[in-house]
Amino acid sequence: MPLYRLLAALILPILFLRLALRVLRGSEPRAALCERLGQVRAAQGAIWLHAASNGELVSARPLIEALFDARPGLRLHITTNTVTARALAREWAADWGAGRISASAAPLDSRIVLDRFLDRLRPAALLSVENELWPNRFEICRARGIPVIVVGARMSARSARRWRKAGIGARLMGAVTALSAQDPTSEAAFRDLGLPADRLLPLVNLKTAVAMPAATETLPWPRESTVLAASTHEGEEEIVLDAFAQAHAANPALHLILAPRHPRRAAEIARMIAARDLPFATRSKGEPPLAPVLLADTMGEMANWYAAAGICFVGGSLVPKGGHTPFEPAAHGCAILHGPSIDNHRAAFEALDAAGGAIRVTDAETLARGFALPAAEQARIAATAARVTAELADGSGNQTLARLILDRLTA
Repeated sequence: MPLYRLLAALILPILFLRLALRVLRGSEPRAALCERLGQVRAAQGAIWLHAASNGELVSARPLIEALFDARPGLRLHITTNTVTARALAREWAADWGAGRISASAAPLDSRIVLDRFLDRLRPAALLSVENELWPNRFEICRARGIPVIVVGARMSARSARRWRKAGIGARLMGAVTALSAQDPTSEAAFRDLGLPADRLLPLVNLKTAVAMPAATETLPWPRESTVLAASTHEGEEEIVLDAFAQAHAANPALHLILAPRHPRRAAEIARMIAARDLPFATRSKGEPPLAPVLLADTMGEMANWYAAAGICFVGGSLVPKGGHTPFEPAAHGCAILHGPSIDNHRAAFEALDAAGGAIRVTDAETLARGFALPAAEQARIAATAARVTAELADGSGNQTLARLILDRLTA
């Protein structure tokens, strides 16, 4: 921990400069920069709930609803790493009303910043969603007697070894009051890292209980001839585009929606599309979707793309990112394709594969074959995926977890 604290202190000026540049470029409001430095305005005594970005925040909504149902007077202060998720949390604050939710950008993991933030907020507890494990944040909360609860946590054996090698894993686990892992593999990794057994809460995958929003816009493309590459990462777009070029040559009626995980990479991806002589439209520029490829480089529209596509390739699975959720495309009736990297949702993907509710691909050639699935096969796979994911989902999990969390706060 001393080494981590030293590194965090040394890197703070660099982080500040980078954030200041984001403000100057207009990609982040000045108020968010102040919040990242611990300058928040919120009622004291709320539960501090932290989620990294939109996906994690949306997955936590059923738990938030369960907490409010279990304790009507409860208040939350939500922090996020991204400004888009911050905006979403503020929309929720307006929806719920009565001062139940406040929101800000997350404070940097610096002792001076965290002390300022905690002095102003004085939270009743920290509720951290999924993989948001911050050593200074957890340690300072522990020292102040603030319970630290992690929900839907993921941890691979490889990540656990890295935390252990860094020399701070056991200290980090010592600061955790209670933890609900996402799956048995993650739970075992946290135990190996030093988490005491009596601090474990039941397994809960937050993303299985998410109610997907309805589409707000339709595309002028037949769904059975539209494929979606959802939340792709660097190293995947080239494979997706090569596969689509191959499938499109055989079926010129085929369309591709390419939705990168990080829209800021849009210019780079546009060059990849152009290099393959594929006509395309860019969503952020308001270009009409008349070309074979739509570069969906916006935030908050994924429901539209799921609803428009009969086939969905789940990003983060052809590169070592662990794969994104299969529950969202399954909820929208997509036939699911995925690569071999599935650690983030291994149990779900393995159940889907075993039942025929998903197809595993490994390269451009196998992905091209997946893109060419006939409509009847798409419908069969999608129906199986919907059945399997419904069986995996447990709507009562959030209610149980909410009660256990509140019990820990009053123990």
